Amino acid sequence: MSTSPLLGALLAVLPALALADVSVPDTPAGHALGAWLDAFNSADRAREESFIKTYASWMSLDSAMKRRAETGGYDLLAIYANDETNVFFRVKAKVSATEEIGRVRVSATEPVVVTELRLSRIPAGASFEAVTLDATARAGLIDRVAGILDDAYVFPETGKAMSAALRMREAGGEYRDMRDGEDFARKLTEDLREVSHDKHLEVRFSFVVQPVESSPKHPEEESKRLAAVNCGFERAEHLLPNIGYLKFDMFANPEVCAPTASAAMTFLADSDALILDLRDNNGGMGAMVELIASYLFAERTHLNDIFSRPENATREAWTLEFVPGKKFIGKPVLVLTSKRTFSAAEDLCYVLKNLKRATLIGETTGGGAHPVEPRRIDDHFSVIVPTGRSISPITKTDWEGTGVEPDVQVAAPQALDVAQKLAALEISKTRSFSATDR
Repeated sequence: MSTSPLLGALLAVLPALALADVSVPDTPAGHALGAWLDAFNSADRAREESFIKTYASWMSLDSAMKRRAETGGYDLLAIYANDETNVFFRVKAKVSATEEIGRVRVSATEPVVVTELRLSRIPAGASFEAVTLDATARAGLIDRVAGILDDAYVFPETGKAMSAALRMREAGGEYRDMRDGEDFARKLTEDLREVSHDKHLEVRFSFVVQPVESSPKHPEEESKRLAAVNCGFERAEHLLPNIGYLKFDMFANPEVCAPTASAAMTFLADSDALILDLRDNNGGMGAMVELIASYLFAERTHLNDIFSRPENATREAWTLEFVPGKKFIGKPVLVLTSKRTFSAAEDLCYVLKNLKRATLIGETTGGGAHPVEPRRIDDHFSVIVPTGRSISPITKTDWEGTGVEPDVQVAAPQALDVAQKLAALEISKTRSFSATDR
């Protein structure tokens, strides 16, 4: 197992433990972990709701119950580290036998609440480690992050400003007491975003040892993973009076998911109006944006341009000349947005709004327009660095930092009701005009 020199001698390998009864620690963090496992494993919606109300009001009950159905609950395998406000553990899903690393953090004051509950899947056969950072490791990581930003960040001046800010904070001793890898990555991300305001920019930490080179693609595994979530397409249905409704929560790889997208769009093609629900869509691949948009335009249409700093080149993005199935042409399109709508989802919103092909309803979106590249630092750290920017052929700019403002501003939970009323009104007008023409 390789070990980065940046991590120094303070890197401790976690032992692989056999399935056994493991007691949660007698600490506030341990008690919260135990309460979560009890509620989650019970599959009782009322008990899960009680846990959320008591400990973690920020959690989604529906998401928790969906995860419970997918995993069948968890067996606690090991506790690796804990203190009063933090516990680091490993669990095994009862249905799939997948193992996951988890962390629970709680507040330091009463009443104790959960501030973080995170689980990450451990790939089969992967090595994973608990990492403790010393001064040499922290300095080395900062140098590597700064170098990547200097070389690759989309705006060179901003990249250099971020690098300078990191080094100034290091010299001022702000990172002196940081020994936890996750905490250090989170802190670096916050400090970098304070300068750039770029929500795509992120320093990441992984307990799983990352390969030196990118792993080769495994189409079968990717297909199975995306098929398990239906490529992010949650709902495709007809609402009265003949309104098509499509909710999808990611822009997945079209090499795998084009048939699913095409089936959904074709299924709704004979609707009199179409609602695209992107309120929970955090983005994905630009190629899927181009595919979805292609179903909404009769002619080949220029969508946007993408400038890449590493390549010093600009690529034009257009609708596709051909798509399978039926298009949705000449009829109203309404797009639902929220502050969680992000990245590629915002791209589609921005394109359709500027081309006057859709009415946006909901909240101003998250404001992330920059294409990114992952850059490996060492076995455990990487940087997601924005290396490009979108350029609308209409506005000559993008939505970075501002988000896409909807045409009809309403709270996200109300957006669907408003959209249905507007769609019904448009359908009624169209039918009235048709009757007059006769």
